[in-house]
Parts: sequence; C-alpha cells; structure tokens
Amino acid sequence: MSQKPILLVVACALVDADRRVLIAQRPEGKHMAGMWEFPGGKLEPGETPEAALIRELAEELGVETKQACLAPVSFASHSYEHMHLLMPLYACRRWQGTPTAREHTALKWVRPQALRDYPMPPADEPLIAALCDLL
Repeated sequence: MSQKPILLVVACALVDADRRVLIAQRPEGKHMAGMWEFPGGKLEPGETPEAALIRELAEELGVETKQACLAPVSFASHSYEHMHLLMPLYACRRWQGTPTAREHTALKWVRPQALRDYPMPPADEPLIAALCDLL
C-alpha cells in the first residue's frame, strides 16, 4: 500500500459573545466548493500552527488576533483519496476587526448545535461535537 502524504492545515472557530461560531463557504473553483468550513489553511515551511492561523485569519477574514487568544480545542485526522489531512482546531474569542469574506463566498455565525445543518468537508464534521461540548 502506498503511503499518502500528510497535509497539516490549521482551523479556527471564532466564537462571538453569543457563543456562535463563524463558518465560511468555500468559493467556486476550489475543491469542495460550496461547502462550509472553519477558517484557516496550510502551514508555510517553518511556521507554527498558531502563526499560520494568525496569518490566515488576517488574509481570509481581515481580523487580527494574538497567540494568547488561541485555545486548542480538538483535531481532525482524515484520509482523503490523495492525502491524509491532520487539522488542529483552535477556538478564538478575542480578535480585532470585523470578519469579512475575502476569499470565501459567504460567512455565517451559527450556534454550535446548528453546525450539522450546513454541508461541511468530512474532516470538519467530527470537530462539531467538540465545539458543542465547549460552548
């Protein structure tokens, strides 16, 4: 059996004062377009997961946060056809700026229990239970 490459990506659940979580819709032309996901992305060489998340939140949503505001919640480990995805999920309750869809089709604030109402990539789905427990 040939081994699949492991891809490390990081994701964030921004949590507002009403305990709602921000999800983002993948744009047309991207793999799994139209599905809803937690914002985040791939690590660059030498980058820590926290540094990658701070960079991705700025690039994708136009918000700034600090490493001290990122709390690890859970992680996903999921095999796709061509690679294995390892994705730590962090919660963030403090940031500066208003999240704006810069790279996504849309953004939505959703109660954790309602996250299952939105089609999500297979790797994101197992993280919902951890968020429901947390919030």
